[in-house]
Amino acid sequence: MNSASPTGTQVHLQLGDVSAQIAQVGASLRSLRIGSVDLIAPYPLDAPTPSGSGVVLVPWPNRIRDGRWDDDGTERQLAISEPKLGNASHGLLRYTAYTVEETASATTLSATIFPQTGYPYLVETSVTYVLRTDGIDVTHALTNRSATAAPVAVGTHPFLTIGDVDPHDLVLRVPAQTAFETDERMLPTGTRPADAALRDGIRLGDAKLDTGFTDLERDPDGLVRTSVTAPDGRRLTLWQGAGFDFVQVFTTVKYPGQALALAIEPMTAPADAFNSGLGVRRLSPGETWTLQWGITLD
Repeated sequence: MNSASPTGTQVHLQLGDVSAQIAQVGASLRSLRIGSVDLIAPYPLDAPTPSGSGVVLVPWPNRIRDGRWDDDGTERQLAISEPKLGNASHGLLRYTAYTVEETASATTLSATIFPQTGYPYLVETSVTYVLRTDGIDVTHALTNRSATAAPVAVGTHPFLTIGDVDPHDLVLRVPAQTAFETDERMLPTGTRPADAALRDGIRLGDAKLDTGFTDLERDPDGLVRTSVTAPDGRRLTLWQGAGFDFVQVFTTVKYPGQALALAIEPMTAPADAFNSGLGVRRLSPGETWTLQWGITLD
């Protein structure tokens, strides 16, 4: 474990030829490798986290319009953390330095959401990263320590790659039936059928996406699997367990050191969910919500 980075202490995990680096700030998954192949798009150690790379998004992912939301009949006003579009974006712990506990191949990072302007709730959170021989498993836990029910949602923002392949040549598959339509502020205005080509597979170089999806197809084991496949057949999969019923897919040419970068973001709720109610969980006092997702290469 070492520091001297704008993203705080760096936790290094190793299991055989699988390695990962977790940043203290935002509990961010900033590196995952098998052998010499990057599975998470890297960025310089001396740089702040670009585009929310790998960070945990809680108690909401994505955006809340104007930072205002209806809390069971009470209007709340959050700080505007995305001034360009006038939204509250990506939750309240994105720039928080988590408390870190670690072993050689696993780490748990913990942080508390304290009552504040626009969110009067006390919620303890943790995220645990555990290496496996083909990737990494991630477990989130949220516990409501408030006297009343607390609305929560969870997301995370990993940028996936197969580092020895031109990203333009990766084939993206998104197992979704429904996509969200958005306005110029990237807020949902409705839904439409998802492009069937995404379910079959589309060359990443031919895609331009910043799109939320739902009605996700789950495999017989109950998991949703979104993937990118290399020309040689290697497949990198992000799987989502129960509760993660939404996914945001984002492509950009502005990620440092990458000709093209792809974020696949598992979410329990879509953009502006504190207003729509979609996917929002109201935790009873003392209740804990546990969720899982992960990344594998085969």
